[in-house]
Amino acid sequence: MKAVVTRDIDKYAVEDVTLDGPKAGELKIKMAATGVCHSDLSVINGTLPLPKPMVLGHEGAGVVAEVGEGVTEFEVGDHVVLSFAPACGHCHFCNHKLPQFCEKGAPTGLMLDGTARVKKGDEDLLVMQFLGCMAEEAIVPAISAVKIDKEIPLEKAALVGCGVMTGVGAVINTAGVHAGASVAVFGCGGVGLSIIQGARLAGASTIIAVDLADNKLEMARNFGATHTVNGGNEDAVGKCKELTGGHGPDYSFEAVGVPDLMVAANFATRRGGTTVIVGVGKLTDSVPFNALMLSMDGKTIKGSFYGDTNFRSDMPMLLDLYRAGKLNLDDMVSQTYTIDEAPQAIEDMVAGKNARGVIVY
Repeated sequence: MKAVVTRDIDKYAVEDVTLDGPKAGELKIKMAATGVCHSDLSVINGTLPLPKPMVLGHEGAGVVAEVGEGVTEFEVGDHVVLSFAPACGHCHFCNHKLPQFCEKGAPTGLMLDGTARVKKGDEDLLVMQFLGCMAEEAIVPAISAVKIDKEIPLEKAALVGCGVMTGVGAVINTAGVHAGASVAVFGCGGVGLSIIQGARLAGASTIIAVDLADNKLEMARNFGATHTVNGGNEDAVGKCKELTGGHGPDYSFEAVGVPDLMVAANFATRRGGTTVIVGVGKLTDSVPFNALMLSMDGKTIKGSFYGDTNFRSDMPMLLDLYRAGKLNLDDMVSQTYTIDEAPQAIEDMVAGKNARGVIVY
């Protein structure tokens, strides 16, 4: 099969590889679609310090082609969305309603049993987040999949595997945005646009989109932003305050992973408001906060991982919203690519051309 493999920092290519069958507790998935996400880029450029060589891909949907020993909740032909964070249902975090932090989910590049399924000759290849689904087929843990209705187009369903779930979940699960609230979103890539959609779903009255690219701001308007601010042309923090009666938004979200932008998002938030950090920064970066104002402003600063999702219930819920016409996944897929065009898809993502590029097999 073909797969997108990164072997060194900033190096990646489509390669011909082989795939072993599923072992106990695993599924073989014939991939239908894989979203091209900034987290894939973070593996390529080393922001996420994962070992290599590694098959990319963590946002995907497909059809069950083979079922491993002991798996009873899936059968061949089922349509599934994949979660990059497995949830065993039994560990400390799963038992405390925090399945996104499941103890099975530490990323090693290997499967849960510590072995590899993808090979290049005699060489074992690692896979991203137990999936490696930027490939024509993938072996995945059954605890990383959720069954969905077969009527939902898989190239749209794939998006809830990461970007849409991360963004909408940050609003609904992490922040708990209330109806009538004011919201600012710093960064309007796929996750930021999904935060905007989440704010619209939650009933926010003011949704301010902040970005440096006018095309991204135009996308933001399409997905529900009531105001847009080009941070390259004006003071984004000042404008956010101006648009919210001088106080600042009730909730601010940072969706890029840049320390300066995290600080700006928090500066924008009103006193007593909530700042949610969704973007993934570098391990070597730190974010400074003023020691006096941290207490005096009384703000809540939260990190949000994977939208604090319980993916087995949240992903079908998002797809129900899609079918009801309340969550726009159609326009999120702004361009599709073949697996051979994956390098172009990644380049287009870096250039900020798409809401989300999707590889369709």
